[in-house]
Amino acid sequence: MKHDVDVLIAGGGLNGPTLALALANAGLRVAVVDPRPAQARADEGFDGRAYALAVASRRLLEALDLWRDLAPKSQPIRQVKASQGQPGEGAGALFLHFDSAEIEEGPVGYMLEDRFLYRALLAGMTDKIDHRAGLSLVAHEVAEAGVTGELSDGSRIHARLLIGADGRGSGVARRSGIARQGWDYGQTALVAAIDHDDAHQGIAQQYFMATGPLAILPLPGNRSSVVWSETRRNAAAIASLPDDAFLEVLRPRFGDYLGNIALAGARFSYPLSLSLAERYVLPRIALVGDAAHGVHPVAGQGLNLGLRDVAALAETLVDAARRGEDIGAIDVLERYQGWRRFDATSLALGMDAVNQIFGTDNPVIRLARGLGMGAVTAVPALRRGFMRQAAGLSVDPMPRMLTGRPL
Repeated sequence: MKHDVDVLIAGGGLNGPTLALALANAGLRVAVVDPRPAQARADEGFDGRAYALAVASRRLLEALDLWRDLAPKSQPIRQVKASQGQPGEGAGALFLHFDSAEIEEGPVGYMLEDRFLYRALLAGMTDKIDHRAGLSLVAHEVAEAGVTGELSDGSRIHARLLIGADGRGSGVARRSGIARQGWDYGQTALVAAIDHDDAHQGIAQQYFMATGPLAILPLPGNRSSVVWSETRRNAAAIASLPDDAFLEVLRPRFGDYLGNIALAGARFSYPLSLSLAERYVLPRIALVGDAAHGVHPVAGQGLNLGLRDVAALAETLVDAARRGEDIGAIDVLERYQGWRRFDATSLALGMDAVNQIFGTDNPVIRLARGLGMGAVTAVPALRRGFMRQAAGLSVDPMPRMLTGRPL
């Protein structure tokens, strides 16, 4: 088979383009099939969508030479406070408090808007990658020597390897016969940006309520991103409200610690579920990001998990190519699966457990939860351990790009 590219990536969200840049920078030929028109997405203004990037994810962007321009647009997360809460009652007396001054790596994370990250990735792909924007991968066929992808315009691309970076409903995984395990949480995440009178001081707040967690995450200026998980029924009713009524429901949960609040940008809602692929790889096929593991947003780790996949898969493929190995061979791809599957699955199930444990109003369990959070806050070694985990610094072995080194 004559290969048009070494790697064909289905999915143009964030993980796909990031992986494409990592591979192209190391000399591999890459094509990205991106269903959304690239320029339309790049031209979008502020809409409130943002991500909490862990320290390790920031280092990956440094390794790709993207962080220098993104840093001024980001908001460092200097502290994290998490507590049990009830609407109208504020935070509980016992809570978790993490301060980035306790670890030498600096802020535990950075908030960055989707539009800025995507634009940086798009600019980086311009001269290095065959970017098929506005097209979808509708079929693929695996052969011994490679894989052929058919696009929605009828064109075909022959590659050594096909990577599914196409989300929880991954067409690559489905067509490849990769089954999924998981369950529906019966919750919906309501996402919005909020302007407020008072400065947030770079503090991320997390309130655990019986109907779902509420995260208030600092953005540049006097603005924060809200990720509010509610039962499916409650969320549908709240999402249907006009903006003023939406704020009236949010205010008792948000509290008044940032002064008056107002909506900024659009409102979004996403049904929440756990979805784990039974395999990450097959001959000539690999999955990354949500195509491999869709997780609860309770700890804001979805994108960070995907970027860990990117760093591990890129290193596996580049090192194999330099040794003269076939990058689509199953023995090469299983190195990536072995590297990533335990970390991703354990973190996904850990976030699931947190959501389950905090999803009850039982007074005995509430007391135990409060005592547990207070105990962690009181022990410096435990605090630092949790912070390093959240910052993505506990991955072992650590892919090179997650330390800031290029491939």
